[in-house]
This record gives sequence, structure tokens and C-alpha cells, in this order.
Amino acid sequence: MTYKKIQDLDKPELKIYHQLRESAFRDDNSFIADSPKVVNILLETDIEVKSILATKEYYEEFEELLKGKNIPTCYVADKKEMQSIVGHKIHHNCMMHGIRPEALHVESLGDHIIMLDAITSTENIGSIARSAAALGVDSYLIPNVAPHPYSRRSLRVSMGHISKLKYSIYDDIFITIQILQQNNYKVFAAEVAPNSLKLQDVVVPQKWVILMGHEGKGLSQGIIDACDECVEIEMGGDVRSFNVGVAASILMYHFKSHSL
Repeated sequence: MTYKKIQDLDKPELKIYHQLRESAFRDDNSFIADSPKVVNILLETDIEVKSILATKEYYEEFEELLKGKNIPTCYVADKKEMQSIVGHKIHHNCMMHGIRPEALHVESLGDHIIMLDAITSTENIGSIARSAAALGVDSYLIPNVAPHPYSRRSLRVSMGHISKLKYSIYDDIFITIQILQQNNYKVFAAEVAPNSLKLQDVVVPQKWVILMGHEGKGLSQGIIDACDECVEIEMGGDVRSFNVGVAASILMYHFKSHSL
């Protein structure tokens, strides 16, 4: 591990920390992670790390964690220098440049999958990943039109726990549902519909997929028809829906606690 005290804030190799925002990835699938909590969780995995940009205090506090890690370069800067490099005010003292893991083929995922359709919010991508990791749902299936789970904000919201999940990115939802069904998954559409089952009445199989819809539009009838069953969470009063992240958490908890 090489520690480098930054002498020139405009070094070309530091530009990655300024240029990479949200889902803007370079050809090498780079990502940027913010804050010690997120970075430290990522360091517990085998994710490829290109460099760390942090203060002397961070390196001293987490010296034991960093020992033995294959980190080519550790840049040392004070908080003011870090803010100059990043280009905005920051509330932490550590950032990491890594390479996002390759997405898996859908057939390489686990028995329990949380699947998204047309989700637009990066925060929802991250919060669902965090809930999945906490509840033991280890596989995440995401459309190619959604924000990437290793985008900067998604990583931050997931607290880095996306790194605990197997993930796959699909192109066509109908073909993907068919592949899942051919591999003995039962696909449940999460939607309030005339024919939907109440959550308490669902018989949870060994291999299952929970499919969550768009934050505002939900799932189309065509997608619901392609799934094996439709399930809804019982709600009282005049409330017709939950936030998609909250709904996903409730469904995942129920399915995990009732799995065969």
C-alpha cells in the first residue's frame, strides 16, 4: 500500500473524484464511494479498489482494516484539499475509487430475488438494496433503464450493502420473467389489483421473485399477466399504497420468514 501526500490538486489521476457523479461511469466501470461507513463496508468485500482519497485521521483510525488490502494508492489530503478536488463541500473524510463487480447472468442468482421494473429513483435503488441485505434476500434484478446500483447516491443510501448482493441487469422484462419461470422461480407481481392475493394468504415457495413496479405507475397489466401471481399488502383507511422501498421491505420480510 502506497501513501501519497498530495502536492498538486490538479493531478490527472485525481480527476476521477471530481468527474464521477451519480451514474456517470467510465469505460472501465469505475465508481466512487463516499464516507468511511460506505468505504469500510466495501473494503470487507473483494471489490477491486483503485485508490482511496482520505485524511490522515481516517488512515490512522482504520489502519487495521486497511492492512493487507490490495490498494494501489492511498492519497492523503486534509478536508479543505479534498473539497477542492471534489468541487463541493463534503461532510466526511474518505472516498474510494473502485471497479464495480460484473453483473451476473440471471441464472446465477440465488433462490430469493427482489426485482425492479422501471424504477427511476436512485435513492429507491439504494434503500431496497440495503433492506434486501438486512433481510437476507441476496439477489437483486434491475432493468437496464434504472439507475445503476453502484452509482454514487445509490451506494451512499445502501450504505455500501449493495456489495453484499448478487445483482443482474436485464433488457427485456417479459423474456426475463420467462427465464425465471423456466428455472422454477415463482414470480410475484407486487400490485394492488382486482385479482391480487392478500400478503397473509400467499403460500411462499422455495424459489421466488418479488417484482416491484414504477414509483408512480406501478406495474402494467401485461406484466402482471406474465407473472405467476399478484400480491398486495393489506392496508387500512384511505391509504392506497406504500413508498416502493417500504413496500419492498414488508414483502421481503414476509417472504423470507415464510419461505419453505
